[in-house]
Amino acid sequence: MTTYIPSLTLPSIVFEQPAAAILLPVVAGTAVGFSTRPSETQKTYLELRQPPLRPPPWIFGPMWTALYGLMGYAAYRAHSTGMSSLDPTKVALTKQGATLYTIQLALNLIWMPLFFGYQRPIEATIDIVALTGLTGYLTYVWGQVDEVAGYCLVPYLGWLSFATYLSAGCGYLNNWDFSGKEKPKSTKGGSTKYVDEKAE
Repeated sequence: MTTYIPSLTLPSIVFEQPAAAILLPVVAGTAVGFSTRPSETQKTYLELRQPPLRPPPWIFGPMWTALYGLMGYAAYRAHSTGMSSLDPTKVALTKQGATLYTIQLALNLIWMPLFFGYQRPIEATIDIVALTGLTGYLTYVWGQVDEVAGYCLVPYLGWLSFATYLSAGCGYLNNWDFSGKEKPKSTKGGSTKYVDEKAE
């Protein structure tokens, strides 16, 4: 699949330092979350038709923080184990995993702007399908370097699979067009938007 590509890989120092490895995805994910305005994101989330098993909005913050932390620890663990190995195959897999990790992190961070910011459910679903597949391969690659690193990615992979279902289900139930679901409603304080599900 993907080999080690230095230009598409985070600097080694990010993987070498545990604090940097763990904090990078946590801080980056938090920054993206706040840049898409949490109140507006939550409002949109509640307005759209959702598939069964939709979690409450409050669960996403703590869940993603934990998953980002595990992801970062897996990166540190795989890199420290693999790069200190005398086995050239493990070293090569470690470097390959670093490239895969960087790409999956980028795919992860653009999903929210695509889905909520630009309201592009088709592109967002394509993104998360690619992200889930890439993460599955990364789990396999780094699992060969260090079992603990591989196991640390399993909850993330499981949540991504569920998020893929939610993304695709939400897109399908809203006819892959979020803009048409919002209808103006006048109030004393101005105008707001809501979804008239009875009219669907």
